[in-house]
Amino acid sequence: MVPFGGWEMPVSYPSGTVEEHLACRRAAVVFDVSHLGTVRVEGPGAHALLQAALTNDLDRVGPGRAQYTHLLDPADASVTDDIIVWWVAPERFDVMPNASNTDGVTGALTEVLATTGGEVTMADVTADRAILAVQGPTARSVVAQVSPEAAEVGRFRVVEFDWDGHRCVAAGTGYTGEDGLEIAVPVAGATALWHALTAAGAQPAGLGARDTLRLESGLPLHGHELGPGITSLNADLGWVVRFDKPDFRGKAALEAQRDAGGYPVLRGVQTSSRRPLRQDQAVLRDGQPVGTLTSGNFSPSLGVGIGLALLPADVQPGDELAVDVRGTAEPAVCVALPFVAKG
Repeated sequence: MVPFGGWEMPVSYPSGTVEEHLACRRAAVVFDVSHLGTVRVEGPGAHALLQAALTNDLDRVGPGRAQYTHLLDPADASVTDDIIVWWVAPERFDVMPNASNTDGVTGALTEVLATTGGEVTMADVTADRAILAVQGPTARSVVAQVSPEAAEVGRFRVVEFDWDGHRCVAAGTGYTGEDGLEIAVPVAGATALWHALTAAGAQPAGLGARDTLRLESGLPLHGHELGPGITSLNADLGWVVRFDKPDFRGKAALEAQRDAGGYPVLRGVQTSSRRPLRQDQAVLRDGQPVGTLTSGNFSPSLGVGIGLALLPADVQPGDELAVDVRGTAEPAVCVALPFVAKG
């Protein structure tokens, strides 16, 4: 899909990644994240379908709420995708996968529907809407100038609202570790909404800042910290799995991993150097490789290199490590996540 303005989301705008990153930590930015997918699941059987397909428990929330969850591979419990579900109305769920996984998620839901039955309609509506993410400590005051109703949506809450003749949905969600919200707007109104938000004080931000912000916040990225060979437990996201549900796709395989134990777990790695860390660099303990970085970069907030890595379970925050940076063992330490707290 081509984003609403007819361009691909840039790595950065003229202000640059570091300035955009810091603007999100200190004030407010707006991202065009229209590349994310939206699969609309509706009907009397929609709730039962998603309960049987996804790891989290929708009965812990309700209509007007959003929930983070996983879709697992039934064979080995690898995370096929991590998903936000917007429960917009009693029988309407907007399932938000990573864009490249939209077809796979739709296919998996179709397979599960064959076992749950019920009246369900599914439609990929990605091309019909844009999604603008306004993030940062002043995000709500910015959005309030455009839509007071949208600005009041609570964290992981969902609300429908009208703006400039368009029916929109706002959710108190994001991918930066800061406060903020994401707005789904019909494509016809997206450009006008973008300009209204930037005029109200949101600084445009690109993919570069979005990645450094999520990394500082210790948030996983599919294809890096989630994906083939990586389960919810490996990613240290066991809280997103409700083993007390009767069943969900991949449950048996994940229970087997849980019961066996001894699996590697996602940890934070931080240096005292300004050299950025990079994916696939080896993490060393006592001079011996114990894992590789799944993501790495320079932290604009901390001024040092940071990274995420799947490491043996006995590696704990405070342990001394090193990272092989182009043949040099850069001293590092295992740290608790997030690297940078909200605000």
